[in-house]
Amino acid sequence: MQAEAVKRRRLHPAFLLPTVLFVGLLMTFVRGLDRDPRLVPSPLIGKPVPAFSLPPVKGRALGLSSADLQGGVSLVNVFASWCVACRDEHPVLMWLKAQRVVPIYGLDYKDRPDDAAHWLDTMGDPYSRTGADRDGRVAIDWGVYGVPETFVVDHRGRIAFKQIGPITPEVLSQTILPLIARLQASRPAANRGAR
Repeated sequence: MQAEAVKRRRLHPAFLLPTVLFVGLLMTFVRGLDRDPRLVPSPLIGKPVPAFSLPPVKGRALGLSSADLQGGVSLVNVFASWCVACRDEHPVLMWLKAQRVVPIYGLDYKDRPDDAAHWLDTMGDPYSRTGADRDGRVAIDWGVYGVPETFVVDHRGRIAFKQIGPITPEVLSQTILPLIARLQASRPAANRGAR
């Protein structure tokens, strides 16, 4: 009789609920491991860049504003001198600058002025314009999760793509360059010589 009571208790739904919940959470976790964190969708894709105006990084003549991102396809790279992954992607940006495919603009995120200037002077400066976002407010408006992040902006000043994490040669050749080529080809003929 006591064995039957134990058997009924084990099959009671209240005992199964924690097991079912645990298995469900485990399956959700395992499925999440397959996802690439760099593919987080941005709510800003297809929308105009946020309005902003930043002073130049120390030692640079040109700052960066939303008005600079009108009229041609461009790349906006969010970086910082203290960012290790930014060092990894920097040679890719220098190569891209040498190819003259697209203007590259830098948004220097929460950096000390001397550190940012030294970093660009030492590593090389791939940027046509560089804005100093000392308090990080502009990066927040752009929806930046961390550095580095890179945005492709179309000729109308709308965000077409967001890369979370460093640009690798593979990401550049397989995703960013084909997108830039498509956007440049779709640009109105009257504006093609503007940049």
